[in-house]
Amino acid sequence: MQAPDWNDYQAFLAVARGGQLARAAAAMGVDATTIGRRLRRLETRLGATLFEQTREGQVLTEAGEALLAEVDAMAQSASRIAEQAGGEGAQGLLRISLTEGLASAIVTPALKSFIEAHPRLTVDLIASSGLLSPSKREADLAVTLSRPRAGPVIAGKLSDYTLRLYATRGYLALNGTPAVPADLSRGHRLVGYVPDLLHDPELRYLTDFEPGLSANARSPSITAQARMIAAGVGVGVLPCFIGDADRLLVPVLPDRRIVRSFWLVTHKDTHSLARVRAFKDWLTALIAREHPRLLPL
Repeated sequence: MQAPDWNDYQAFLAVARGGQLARAAAAMGVDATTIGRRLRRLETRLGATLFEQTREGQVLTEAGEALLAEVDAMAQSASRIAEQAGGEGAQGLLRISLTEGLASAIVTPALKSFIEAHPRLTVDLIASSGLLSPSKREADLAVTLSRPRAGPVIAGKLSDYTLRLYATRGYLALNGTPAVPADLSRGHRLVGYVPDLLHDPELRYLTDFEPGLSANARSPSITAQARMIAAGVGVGVLPCFIGDADRLLVPVLPDRRIVRSFWLVTHKDTHSLARVRAFKDWLTALIAREHPRLLPL
């Protein structure tokens, strides 16, 4: 039997990580037809079905799970060999998964310095409400809102951050300024997350200010929520590093605030790779500099 080439294994790994042919194709810079052809060729040569097709995409079979462990090890070995052959410095593909707010307000404005310092790196910055998982090898590094309780990962607190209620002066002039949290349930429109699209319970902010509160202008995107609040739609909870930076917004009930945490997560097998160490060190230094914005007095 002819041995499959490394491209077939890479296609398999991309689909296993992305869960869909289209995502795998985008990650590898080819079309979905090519990915599908490589998978069929690999399955034929191995004599096993590696994925089941579902409405959501491709799900690993038992044979696929077994192969994934082996291919993951191959990929990490290849990364280490490439780093050693290339001499000192980070290189290759670095995939980072960040919360949308942290990415848009803190990381992306500063990312130029990291990219310029590591010209041999290709950086994939995935910023969304649904985070990729280092434990599943979907990302090399992730910043999450809660500490993982299981899995082959290394996690440490990156920083605490503060959130407050915000609105525009125009909205408050028309609808009144709440004096106590209970006022929010009387005559005020509230902006927040779509409950059934919450990927983390740490995002249930409103009830921390007053039990029973629920939003009637909702989005899974914190950026969209911030824009709705700035447009005068209603009152909503934002991280202070977003709300305080918008001149259109003012704090509501300014003495009331909540604190959440960012957690830095890497896989045990990849945390020592040069590219992962480089970004971890850069991000840690960036957060230390931005600390006053994360936890304002």
